[in-house]
Amino acid sequence: MDLLHNFPLWAALFSIFIAQFVKVPLAFIATRKVEWGLLTSTGGMPSSHSAAVTALSTAIALEHGLGSPLFAITTIFGIIVMFDATGIRRHAGYHATVLNQLVTDFNKLVEEAKSWPKKEETEKREELKELLGHQPIEVFFGGLLGIVLALTLHAVVY
Repeated sequence: MDLLHNFPLWAALFSIFIAQFVKVPLAFIATRKVEWGLLTSTGGMPSSHSAAVTALSTAIALEHGLGSPLFAITTIFGIIVMFDATGIRRHAGYHATVLNQLVTDFNKLVEEAKSWPKKEETEKREELKELLGHQPIEVFFGGLLGIVLALTLHAVVY
């Protein structure tokens, strides 16, 4: 039953849920399309990874203090996660975009070069996922969301 009273865990999970949920209306405002797939996707505004790690770190700070080793661990963990989200994962998304375009161009070339009927297998190629990482502003607002949610939850629960 200790799991049910683990405030840092629940603060982080709640932050992930809220950040993922908020992506749908924010995308609707920007595109005028409802995209329910954003509930389970990576990337986008706000960063649920950033929200989770900052909520976790904030909750640990509230329970154990800013001088605790647990706060140090979660803070360094959070910095690494947020740095990765804006760096490596974002650039991997850019690479996926280029690779998907190359595959599309190659498939067009093959179709034009050959005169026999198209095979269904070549049309069912799965594209690489392009929305992997985050812009720095997405990470910033995800982190801010995590801190605000952890502080709010702590005020409500305790």
